[in-house]
Amino acid sequence: MVETRSQDGTQDVTETPTGGAGALWRDPERSPDERVDDLLAQLTLAEKVGQLGSRWALNDMTADSGTDSGTDSGTDAGTAAPAGAPPADDGLDPDEVLNVAPMQDVFAASGTISLEDAAAHGLGHLTRVYGSVPITPAGGAAEVMKQQRVVIDGSRLGIPAIVHEECLTGFTAFGATVYPAAIAWGATFDPDLIERMAASIGRDMAALGIHQGLSPVLDVVRDYRWGRVEETMGEDPYLVSMLGTAYVRGLQSAGVIATLKHFAGYSASRAARNHGPVPMGRRELIDVILPPFEMAVLLGEVGSVMNSYSDVDGVPAGADPWLLTEVLRDTWGFTGTVVSDYWAVPFLTSMHGVAADMDGAGVLALQAGIDVELPDTLGFSQQLAQRVADGELNEAFVDRAARRVLLQKIELGLLDPDWTPEGSVVRADEVQLDSAANRDLAREMAERSIVLLDAGTALPLTGEGRTAPATVAVVGPAADDPRTFMGCYAFPNHVLPRYPSRGLGIEVPSLADALAAELPEARLLQARGCSTSGDDRSGFAEAVEAARQADLCVVAVGDLAGLFGHGTSGEGCDAADLRLPGVQGELVAELIATGTPVVVVVVSGRPYALGEIAGRAAGLVQAFMPGEEGGSAIAGVLSGRVQPSGHLPVQIPRHPGSQPSTYLQPRLGVGNDGITTLDVTPLFPFGFGSSYTQFEIDGLELSAEQIATDGEVTISARVTNTGDRAGVEVVQLYLRDVVAQVTRPVLQLAGFARVSLEPLESRRVSFTLHADRTAYTGRDLRRIVEPGDLHVMVGSSAGDLPGRAVLRLTGETRVVGADRVLDTPVLVGPAEHPAR
Repeated sequence: MVETRSQDGTQDVTETPTGGAGALWRDPERSPDERVDDLLAQLTLAEKVGQLGSRWALNDMTADSGTDSGTDSGTDAGTAAPAGAPPADDGLDPDEVLNVAPMQDVFAASGTISLEDAAAHGLGHLTRVYGSVPITPAGGAAEVMKQQRVVIDGSRLGIPAIVHEECLTGFTAFGATVYPAAIAWGATFDPDLIERMAASIGRDMAALGIHQGLSPVLDVVRDYRWGRVEETMGEDPYLVSMLGTAYVRGLQSAGVIATLKHFAGYSASRAARNHGPVPMGRRELIDVILPPFEMAVLLGEVGSVMNSYSDVDGVPAGADPWLLTEVLRDTWGFTGTVVSDYWAVPFLTSMHGVAADMDGAGVLALQAGIDVELPDTLGFSQQLAQRVADGELNEAFVDRAARRVLLQKIELGLLDPDWTPEGSVVRADEVQLDSAANRDLAREMAERSIVLLDAGTALPLTGEGRTAPATVAVVGPAADDPRTFMGCYAFPNHVLPRYPSRGLGIEVPSLADALAAELPEARLLQARGCSTSGDDRSGFAEAVEAARQADLCVVAVGDLAGLFGHGTSGEGCDAADLRLPGVQGELVAELIATGTPVVVVVVSGRPYALGEIAGRAAGLVQAFMPGEEGGSAIAGVLSGRVQPSGHLPVQIPRHPGSQPSTYLQPRLGVGNDGITTLDVTPLFPFGFGSSYTQFEIDGLELSAEQIATDGEVTISARVTNTGDRAGVEVVQLYLRDVVAQVTRPVLQLAGFARVSLEPLESRRVSFTLHADRTAYTGRDLRRIVEPGDLHVMVGSSAGDLPGRAVLRLTGETRVVGADRVLDTPVLVGPAEHPAR
């Protein structure tokens, strides 16, 4: 017999626990629905509410922390370091401690709650056991077991918690592989590669007892100034849809639940301010922002979704039943869990003002459709039980959320009779978080993501007919600091700034190191020149002198990611305009003025305006935060050892202030025609990518000149490598709806394929386009496919579309829903060679 709480959570009662191995809800032979029904019937209201909460026991990132050690280990809050954590540093300045969420000082008091108290009635999630402090895999595994034992032993039926971690650029843990940032995934245009990466990340996480990863980010870029552009896969909904769904499949193939974020509208804030209001109508939300989430739900069968912090047209996503219930569940059929972004529930009170207090915020979020509050239980506290007892909250909302959480635990095997915390991390001692296989994959991703914007007169540095430079000046803040290769959610940038003695935790050669290895015969002269931010020009003279003494200068400029003002890119690091940060643009100008050929490498998380550099540089390369193997990949592209194949997932602007918006524009959003003094024509268009060989796309063919509004057509074109080196071209299909009920984009990506070609080799690329792929949201907010003419264009970028044809849709206007065709299958034919 044990004591527990009654349905109102206040009166002690005596019950007999029914959670033994023979309980129906523990029987794997029963269906998940049978098991969850049985379990829910045995839980008190307080215990059901407990399943909706979480605890971040190791959080030392709150505003009042200032020690270089792990804090709450789960049993002795605020005092003990977790097992496996390195010893404390002595020199950390408390004023330099970074935050991981805005206004989190308001909620620092949540860190005083012990895990025992948080889990007194059960617990839904354990937050970031590995991702909060530098901890070894074995130490983190011990901490997972320890915290799970607290949760299991302290609750009446012994229900374990789901363990979640961040995993955007890899498993966010000390010593784990740092893959390229998500914006670099977009540059690969390679869903299969993204799926392989995600599967590798998932295997490492699953081996350490982790059940859920808080990735991928499916926000579609709307303004390049936004700090979190680096976390996105670009500005086109279809590209983000395909790559994001591939990530979901990869991560979940390893048994780790993927989490779509941020649902929805976060990337479209006014003036690109983090957490800014989103002045967006319902049509744009449906047609531009929601498609990646829809595909990942319907085709990727994702297990979890995270709400956005934003309010769209005045309605916060975390309190929007239309978004979280009507669209996500009723229309798309999503059956997983909705988790809150960190502190998003109390933000309904403090930042949005739609609830009077924290408890009221919890009621709003629960009713809207949030099932689990992260990272700590604040709005979903036991006050929800009191609200039910007072008649202010229907218990059905608690049951609905608890059912979803418990079903997920059943599907993960956490409620099986043989599951134990110890058994969930049996491979901890074997896990190599930065294995050779991981690094090979990181290198492949980096190499495929780098975009050659202009070979100029200098690139490649070596190869047939070229004499390698004898002396190379390597200049710029991204040349000697490998942290510039990593996004803000990579562990070295996300956590380790608070632990300065730890280094990076992994081996990350700088670009200067990589060039020294790439060009062993060359003499390298190094000079930093300036930092990524600030106005210190004291290093200019040394950098200029190095350039003057060299045959060639390589200058690497761009971003250093951080959080909330501690970087030039990343969460809370929004830009006023699209100039290179700090005085880096001035440094490049002075280097070019020396007369020495200057190759400019931009290592960044967002596109920067390069109009004053293009044409004056001897070569121009864009590397979107290419990860731990970024130095080798960039050096390989510069030397010519690596054939560049990346294509832009965002435009490169010409001017810093006139074009924060993207290529996906109606007629009034493009061109100039004398109606304004602002020219939004990009320097390099969406989809652009150059190479050290040449490609030609021709021979466009349509299997039919007209199809019904429920039919399909095959669109094919031939791509030929006309150069003398093997290479890869990304063949892209675009559509334009000529006449529609509402304004439509002048161009929109509808399909793409990476095609590998030997010299003088051709292949035919065939896209199967269903009429459903032309659907858009009409005036009455219903998605329709209507008759009329479509311009069909095939080429290598949004600015180079040599293949053009007209396709006519005939018949009646159709209203389509979530059962429509969402993708464009593509087939790359066999190699063809010219007659010999």
